[in-house]
Amino acid sequence: MTDAPTHSQHSILAVDDSRTQLGVLGRRLSALGYLVALSDNGPEALDLIAARGFDLVLIDMVMPGMGGIELLGEIRANRATADLPAIMMTARGESEAAVEALGAGADDHIAKPFAFIELAARIERVIARGRRIAELKRANAALDARIATRAIELGEARAQLAATRAEERRLLASLAQAQARLAAPGLQA
Repeated sequence: MTDAPTHSQHSILAVDDSRTQLGVLGRRLSALGYLVALSDNGPEALDLIAARGFDLVLIDMVMPGMGGIELLGEIRANRATADLPAIMMTARGESEAAVEALGAGADDHIAKPFAFIELAARIERVIARGRRIAELKRANAALDARIATRAIELGEARAQLAATRAEERRLLASLAQAQARLAAPGLQA
């Protein structure tokens, strides 16, 4: 017997103006083991995102006040949240809605009504991609730190080499002066 998959290490913020839809999403995602937070409007969602980290945000495209595209724009404009994976949900099933969502920076798009199993698969795929991107960023940051350290070490080695060459030139000049004095007439033995 295998254990049911657990996603408790992953947190999801679901944003939808329909409290019914939020309730269903919350229950279904929690049953899969995700840590779920719910918001029925964009400004509150931004506050939640700023207050705690999420692995993914599900955003209803059409909401009163701040719509999903505007919310996603705010998320992408903030350096701290620019890479937060996002899936846009919409009742508008036409391809223009998908193009608009993806063009605004959504990582994926799903049309309502959707089969929950499809949403769950999309969530897992987007979270996995986000995790790989975060790992690459950490590796790049580590490489950048190593490059910076090596650049400092190289600068120090160059300075030491320049000092050694200057000392060498000084010694050679001193030697040349000593040889000249020895070779000067009247100093010969």
